Amino acid sequence: MSTMQWDLGLLGLAVLGAVSLGFGLVAQLVIGTRAGRWIWLEAGAAYYLLGLIISEVWFGWATEEELQPNIDGLSFDEVLIGLLPGLLVVLLIRHLVRRRSHPPTRAPLTR
Repeated sequence: MSTMQWDLGLLGLAVLGAVSLGFGLVAQLVIGTRAGRWIWLEAGAAYYLLGLIISEVWFGWATEEELQPNIDGLSFDEVLIGLLPGLLVVLLIRHLVRRRSHPPTRAPLTR
């Protein structure tokens, strides 16, 4: 087994872009428009960068036999690892946005 030379091709970048776009759109649906209309783009871009780091840095040392499926240099299964922490961040943002837009009401003081 030889160490694989990582060269992320156009197909790998396109697949990662499609997964990132889907993640961003789901994030926008979950959070809503209270946090802004561009959450989908921000979440998608963050997931894209996270996917590049996971595929090329974290798992860049692994051999081709160890990483399947491998789509034009993209470690697809390993990139999906980022979905769980990404989803947790989206749910945290949703909680904070809802909390900020609906401040707790205080009971009136009585004598």
